[in-house]
Amino acid sequence: MASEDERTVDDLFAELPEDGRRTLEEIGMGLPELRRIADGEGGMRRVRGVLSEFTAGADPRRPGDDEGPARRTAVWPWMRLLLAAVAGCVVCELSTLVLGSGLSLLVGVLCGVGVIFAALGTRVSHGGLVLRWLTVAAYFVLIFVASHTSQEWYLQLRGVEQTATITAPSHQWAHGTRQTHCRVRLRDGSVHQVFHNREDCADRVGAKSTAVVDPSGHYLPFLGSKSDIGDTAETAVSLGAAAVLLLAPAGAAVIGRARPRRNSGDRARGTTT
Repeated sequence: MASEDERTVDDLFAELPEDGRRTLEEIGMGLPELRRIADGEGGMRRVRGVLSEFTAGADPRRPGDDEGPARRTAVWPWMRLLLAAVAGCVVCELSTLVLGSGLSLLVGVLCGVGVIFAALGTRVSHGGLVLRWLTVAAYFVLIFVASHTSQEWYLQLRGVEQTATITAPSHQWAHGTRQTHCRVRLRDGSVHQVFHNREDCADRVGAKSTAVVDPSGHYLPFLGSKSDIGDTAETAVSLGAAAVLLLAPAGAAVIGRARPRRNSGDRARGTTT
């Protein structure tokens, strides 16, 4: 086995990990340039200095480290944060089918603990600290709004309009007050309390009205047409939070890929001067 002094530039270059060789070539420090440097006075010493920045063991990385030529180490923590946030939102939304809006929000908060831990593993330099907490904030805004508006969104997408008959309302006591809830009879003869008690139906018993019905039966019918469903402000907030949730970690990952390459190039050129 050749000693350290006997190894050629080609041998040293071949021992680099693939990421290191590719990064050197991208910054103009490929094998031809390294050979040219080696031919000069003290060339092999300078070549070893350049290559030491790109060896597999020269730059041990941990999630959240700020420097190093292995670009994937800057990208993966952000992708992990994005996946954790998206998975938490999906679980929160699906839980509304079984648990309702109140408990589904609790599920989203519990999933948010994982999102916070994923955020703590991201890098903090080059705007990372701001993007980290923007992503976390967007996640909690999204699950809060979504847990309360998921039924409206679902009925707008999959609900079916049909003519229903308004029946005698039901009465319940809550917080010391008597509350009246509209009920409708659907085509199949079943009677349901409506979602969002938007009007007083006591004087409309027996009248026909349009209702939006969930074909799967998970959600209560909505008294009115599809155009009456939803809140424009809540939808705008949700779309904005979703955009931040996706773009913040994606943008940080792009910055993370570019920054280590520039840093590595600067270090390599500085060694040769």
